[in-house]
Amino acid sequence: MKGLKALLLPFCLFCGVASGQESFRVELGKDGETIADMRPVFLKFETRPLPAISPAEVARRYQKLFSTTDEPSVRVDALNRLTNIRDRSGQDIGFSPAEEAVVYQQAIESYESILERGAFGGRLDELLYQMAKAHALTGQNEASVKRLQQLVGLYPDSALVPEARFRVAESAFAAGSYIEAESGYRNLVDGKADAGDLRNKARYMLGWSLYKQGPHAWERAGKRFVAVLDESLPNTESLHQVSESNVDSIDDTLRILALMASQRNGAETLMAWLQPTPLRSWTPLAFDRLADFYAVQGNAEESVATNRAFATYFPSHPQRAGFMAQVVDVWNQASQPVKARAAMADYVALFDNQSDYAALEERYRTKWRDFSRVLADFYYTEGGAGSGSVAARNYASAATYYEGLASRSPAAGEFYRLAGDAWLQAKAYPAALKNYRFAAYDVPGYEHTADAGWAAVALIRAGVSGELAPSEYRPDLNELAVETDRFTAQHGADPRAPELLAYVANRWLEAGNDEQALNYAVRAVIHEQSGPKVRYAGWLVTAQVRQNMLEYGLAERAWREALALAAGESATAAMKQEMPELQQQLATVIYRQGEQAAEAGKPAIAVAHFQRIETVLPGSEIAIKGRFDAANTLLRASEWQPAINELNRFRADYSSHALASDISEKLVLAYTASSQPVRAAGELMDMADGYIDIGQSIATGEGALSYRLRAAELFHAAEANDQRDAIYIDYLASSPVAEDAEEHIRLQTMRQRLIESGSRTTQWRVDLVSAELQSRWHSEQTLQWAAQGALTLGAEAAREFAGIELDIPLEKSLADKQVAMERAQTYFRNAESLGGSEVLPESLYRRAELHRIMASDLMASTPPPELNELEQMQYAMLLEEEAYPFEERAIALHSENHQGIATNGFNAWVEKSLNVLAELHPGRYQRSMRWMSVSVEGGNDGA
Repeated sequence: MKGLKALLLPFCLFCGVASGQESFRVELGKDGETIADMRPVFLKFETRPLPAISPAEVARRYQKLFSTTDEPSVRVDALNRLTNIRDRSGQDIGFSPAEEAVVYQQAIESYESILERGAFGGRLDELLYQMAKAHALTGQNEASVKRLQQLVGLYPDSALVPEARFRVAESAFAAGSYIEAESGYRNLVDGKADAGDLRNKARYMLGWSLYKQGPHAWERAGKRFVAVLDESLPNTESLHQVSESNVDSIDDTLRILALMASQRNGAETLMAWLQPTPLRSWTPLAFDRLADFYAVQGNAEESVATNRAFATYFPSHPQRAGFMAQVVDVWNQASQPVKARAAMADYVALFDNQSDYAALEERYRTKWRDFSRVLADFYYTEGGAGSGSVAARNYASAATYYEGLASRSPAAGEFYRLAGDAWLQAKAYPAALKNYRFAAYDVPGYEHTADAGWAAVALIRAGVSGELAPSEYRPDLNELAVETDRFTAQHGADPRAPELLAYVANRWLEAGNDEQALNYAVRAVIHEQSGPKVRYAGWLVTAQVRQNMLEYGLAERAWREALALAAGESATAAMKQEMPELQQQLATVIYRQGEQAAEAGKPAIAVAHFQRIETVLPGSEIAIKGRFDAANTLLRASEWQPAINELNRFRADYSSHALASDISEKLVLAYTASSQPVRAAGELMDMADGYIDIGQSIATGEGALSYRLRAAELFHAAEANDQRDAIYIDYLASSPVAEDAEEHIRLQTMRQRLIESGSRTTQWRVDLVSAELQSRWHSEQTLQWAAQGALTLGAEAAREFAGIELDIPLEKSLADKQVAMERAQTYFRNAESLGGSEVLPESLYRRAELHRIMASDLMASTPPPELNELEQMQYAMLLEEEAYPFEERAIALHSENHQGIATNGFNAWVEKSLNVLAELHPGRYQRSMRWMSVSVEGGNDGA
């Protein structure tokens, strides 16, 4: 747009070349555009080729003719021919400039001579024109004007009048007579004569005449200049067809319009001059020249206003982009970078719509991209230099420009990635992610597509892990997994992929999704780019997932793989530090396999798993527990002897371990179940004594008593009565009191067993009977034992009773015998109360016998020796009286026993009572005799 000459000159040259191909000719009335180009009016050449002679030679001959002839008409003819030859040949031939002044002075003399003589065969208007030309060429302007005025006055209809008027007006303009010049130019412009190109030149000079008159005439001048441009550039095509001769005048017209408008209201004034049709083919040139004029003057504000005015006045014009771009240039030239960037932003916004952008010429599209890049880079840099919301806004602006560039640039991928970076810095995470994805997956051929894809992954990853600044963007693990799949599908060979897979696997594991965790862990392990560190991470996740899924065999393999990597040469320090934990986990899954096998009823396999833990982590707590559980598994499988062996080995190896305290109990179980009660009892006695092999106390007090009593039961089962009885005796010596029925039965059982062993039987029977009588709790067994004990004690007392002889003094021996009888009867009555009908026949019989023996012994007692015969008889009778009740009571008890047949049946004791009754004479019950009274202490059976 700048420099109209640059736009129009090529077209002018083209036109000149075309015309140069026509035949050489000079025609009357077809003079040049200036006085210097004029041809004599009386000379005429036909159109024909030049003769085959050198133009220089022809010119030399005409020069010689002019110099040698004295005839005015010949001189004029020779001069005109010489001029035409020089013009047509294009060669510098003829007179020199210094010679021309002399020559034309001579030509003037010839013209005047011709006029004076009145002998001229041609037209006088042409002669006057040629004379005016000659005067002008010799510097005689007034004479030249005078001749031209004569021509106009004398020959108003001459074809030479328009140029004559033009030359007169020019002379007035040159002399500063602008009003006179205006009149001359106006006559030519408004006249009806055919003025050709001179009319447009006159319009041009008319405008200048008005301009020179001062600001009061500028309104009219502006309109005249507009008319000049309308004539010179009537349409868009004319902009490309301007002749070279018109370039300067058009350019000057634009310049003067700019000058006048700048001294008024600028673009507003220009628009007023353009009315009523403001948009003309050359309107952009006028606004451009005005904007340039302001810029050259250093008035950047007005220059920018002019450019913007064009864009405002003509919003649909295709040159609007050029004017908006010039705004940027103006501000840059004025060293106003802030305003220049604002202008760039306006330009970018103005053509941001795709249809508007597509309508731009390529050079203006390039401008749009250049401005967008400058703005994007600027705001990105500003974002980095700032902080807080200001930085975020700058980054957001940069991102917006990068996005615009991406859709309109061959480097779309890079701009999308830059936009993603800017949005990321602005904390607009969804927008950043969108641009990263575009760069990574929607731009074919982008060189850094993998980096863009990785940026998308990294953004989601940071969001999932909570590393992003607080925002509404909260991606979940599913979104990260999808992005990971997308990245690895397109960039599977990228060395970052394995680490990403391992990371996602760990996150799924933390989220409790074992299936997804295993999927990504396996992919990480088998990836061709995976290094030891990534494979290690993948195996760790695999091991934990398998462990969570109770697939302990597969988990063991994974732990072993991880352990091998941690022990390898490529292991990191962190990996090496985790080796103890890996060993612990490996031991754990082996232990779990043992548990599974045990639950599945495969004790042999379970024991093997438990025992091999020690090869992985010897001396560890889990290895010790494995050994312990191996023994337990054997116990549960009833593998008694292997269990015993394993338990003893465990106690020998880990005697101080807490689990060793349970070994004795388990050995008791195994010994008992394997029919080794004595060994079981021995374990219990060791426990009761409070020691194991190393002497550590494990039981005292009540616990020790419990162990001993349990041992006693085992000794009893093994018929090791001596060891059993020793425990019973030791325990009973402490005078235990039963607190419940169970305890009572246990104590009575001990006493009964001691009685059965034959050691201190009487005392144990006494204790047995006494405890049963005093107890609130009874069982059939204890009642039976107590009843039998009471019978036995009664029998012993009866024997003692029977062994007491009644001798002198009778009172003393009889008293002893009665005491013994009462003791025996007490036992028998206790037996009856304890044993009931089961022991009643025996008790009745033994009680009856006590009375019968008492009666018999009374009758057989020796009388005192000092008695005479009569007294002895009386003494015997007295004894008989005393014995009678006993005998009667004996008969009654035996009879009661006999009568019990109906209730209790017949048994040996009833039979014995019947035998005794058969011996006794029943008639004695009716005898009447006098008895001596005998005092009997205590309750008895009626004696």
